[in-house]
Amino acid sequence: MSEKQETTAQNRSAPGQASTGETSGQAAIRPVIPAAAAKRANASVPGMIIALVVSIAAFLPIVLMNPAPKTDGFHPDINVSAIAKNATDVAGFTPVAPETGDTFRPNYARWESGTANGVPTWEVGYLTPKESFIGLVQTRQANPTWLLQQTKNAQITGARSAGDKDWELRDTGKGEKSMILAYRGTTVVLSGTAQLDEFTVLATAVVHSLDGNPEVIIAPSASPTP
Repeated sequence: MSEKQETTAQNRSAPGQASTGETSGQAAIRPVIPAAAAKRANASVPGMIIALVVSIAAFLPIVLMNPAPKTDGFHPDINVSAIAKNATDVAGFTPVAPETGDTFRPNYARWESGTANGVPTWEVGYLTPKESFIGLVQTRQANPTWLLQQTKNAQITGARSAGDKDWELRDTGKGEKSMILAYRGTTVVLSGTAQLDEFTVLATAVVHSLDGNPEVIIAPSASPTP
């Protein structure tokens, strides 16, 4: 091969070699972040922490000036004695108003006309000292069906003395129990999830209230004329 042919061959291969070198150089390029942007990126985390601390410091005095409410919550002011007195005329007897001091807190007291079941009742709900519940129901028209409804078909499990009276004790077996007393012309049913010692305290107060009220005289039903 002549020198002229060798030179021509080298010249033809030169462009390809230059292209390969340029491609390799491009693959090695790395993006460069401007200094200002890098500074902002590095300062973002400390800035967030400082902003959080400033926000907490701003709201902390407000939280301290508004303490959380007491855990015992809101208790309605129910005057059982006054409501019982107002219900006396429509009830036809003086409803019981057990004196329990501040230990048993009433959360309702009402007279129910008995539209649904035909048995008018005096009803009071009590929160016990151990934060359980006992509902009091009193009527002068009790019947076996009504008693089953009030006690959720609970079985009779015995008797319990309270206020020197023997109350019938019923238990559903699911944590709810009832104490029943027929005395001085009316029937009182106590039902709830409280412990028996709390039932006994309220039942004793019920007996004292019954003793202080006029006895209910139930007139005998008129016999048919022959």
